[in-house]
Amino acid sequence: MPLTVRITDVAPRDGLQNEPGSVPTASKATLVRRLAASGVDEIEITSFVSPKWVPQLGDAAELCQELAKDRQPGVVYSALVPNEQGLEAALAANARAGSRVVDKIAVIAAASETFSQRNTNASIAQSFERLAPVIRRAHEAGLAVRGYVSCIVACPFEGPVEPFAVAAVAGRLADLGVDEIDLGDTIGAGTPETIGRVISTTLQSLDESHGWDGASGVTLHLHDTRGLAAACVKVALELGVRSFDGSVAGLGGCPYAGTPTQPAPGNIDTRVLIGEIERCGLRHRIDRNTLERAAAFAAALRSAQRAETPA
Repeated sequence: MPLTVRITDVAPRDGLQNEPGSVPTASKATLVRRLAASGVDEIEITSFVSPKWVPQLGDAAELCQELAKDRQPGVVYSALVPNEQGLEAALAANARAGSRVVDKIAVIAAASETFSQRNTNASIAQSFERLAPVIRRAHEAGLAVRGYVSCIVACPFEGPVEPFAVAAVAGRLADLGVDEIDLGDTIGAGTPETIGRVISTTLQSLDESHGWDGASGVTLHLHDTRGLAAACVKVALELGVRSFDGSVAGLGGCPYAGTPTQPAPGNIDTRVLIGEIERCGLRHRIDRNTLERAAAFAAALRSAQRAETPA
């Protein structure tokens, strides 16, 4: 197994979209640049979704234009697209920027029927019908594709989710041709035991039924709602996972896991993530000092947002 762990920082997308209020485009670009300078392998920079649903990310095209001015080599920039319209917007943003800013798109399916309906207004089966042309067209455009599986441990509406249901969704995404499967503990319900079971079940299914090469191409996305994310990282590393999502300064917080007055803790802080990787004797490419400066900037953005947002 590789000794170097790949890290994607999702703060500019998954972090900021769950924070109240909106951050200026220039500040988002600064956050992305600081993360790129820290040595993360990938940054999920935004989402091409209707501003009606996620107003915090309504400036996706403008952000791409800003980032095209001084694109840092060696870092993958990815963006979430919910459907073909989102993909069209991402491709158009690349074209307007004059160079490819978005290297990879991410699509989402859920292991919970109710969450799929609430999050995408489609059943699980319908979501695959929607995603098939998105994945095909993204590959035709030369973009890699990440496939998220939401609610890998529990759903905020249905409760616990069985590992075989997660494996089935991951298998469908593999069949559609995604380059990477990202297992997301959406509400941070995971424990080392439950995360271990879902990873083991999914990896076995991908290997036996879909020709997947072990944990290669599998990423783990954790929320630290219960303070157990670091322990879950350790279990995943022991099972061979070598790709993780983090969010600098722990930006974010699933809206289904908190309240308006008491937001849930966000994604696992990238600093906590790399600390656990180091304790397990593995390597990463991040410079801690540069990451700390990015974290301070992210924390200041969050404080400014919340101070300006009416209670």
